[in-house]
Amino acid sequence: MSQDDPDEATMVDMVFPLAGHSLPRDHAQALQQALQQALPWLPEEPLAGIHPLKLVSGGESQALLSQRTRLLLRLPRARVALAQTLAGRTIEVDGSTLQLGAPHLRELLPHTTLYAPGVAAAGVDEGIFMEAVAGELQALAVRAQTVCGKRGSQKLPGQVLTTFSLMLHALSLADSRRLQEQGLGPHRLLGCGIFVPHKSAAAVGS
Repeated sequence: MSQDDPDEATMVDMVFPLAGHSLPRDHAQALQQALQQALPWLPEEPLAGIHPLKLVSGGESQALLSQRTRLLLRLPRARVALAQTLAGRTIEVDGSTLQLGAPHLRELLPHTTLYAPGVAAAGVDEGIFMEAVAGELQALAVRAQTVCGKRGSQKLPGQVLTTFSLMLHALSLADSRRLQEQGLGPHRLLGCGIFVPHKSAAAVGS
C-alpha cells in the first residue's frame, strides 16, 4: 500500500528486534518511561501503544527474553520516521539492558476476530468492566460479540492496575480496523487495550 492510499490504516505497528537477557515481569511502566525518554513526543499521541512483550513463562519475578521477543509499537503512520531513531539504541528498563534492532512495519489487517491480552478496568468486577466495554463499543459505533477472559494485574507505584483479556468476534472489516486503530480503555502505553487479529476463541483464556 502506498502512503497515498485512502484505504490504508492511519496507525501501523513498528516491529523492533530485541536483544537482552531478561526483564522483570512487571516491567510495563519502566518500559514506557524508557521509551518516552527516547521518544519525548510519545505521550502526545493518545492512540500510540506499546504492545505487551512476550516473555518466557514461569513463576519467577524476573523473566527471560526469548530470541523471538520483539518490541511492537502501535503508532500513527506520520510518526514512523521519527520512531526510526530507536534503531540501534540501547535502553535501560528497570535495571535490564535492551538493544533495539532495525524495525520493519506491520500493517493493521482487518480480521473478524480480535484479541487484547489486557484491557484496563476500573476494578475487579467483571460485570462493571463489560458494561464499560459495551459503552465504548457503542461510542465507536462498533458491533461485536464480546468474550471476557482472565483477570490480570500490573503493579504500579501506589496502586495495582486491574486488566481483563478480551476477545471480540463477528466484526465487520471496517469495525475491525477502527478498533485496532482506536483501542479500548486507557493506558495504551502500558500495553492495555491493544487489539490484534486472532484465529480462534481459545486465546481469550490465555
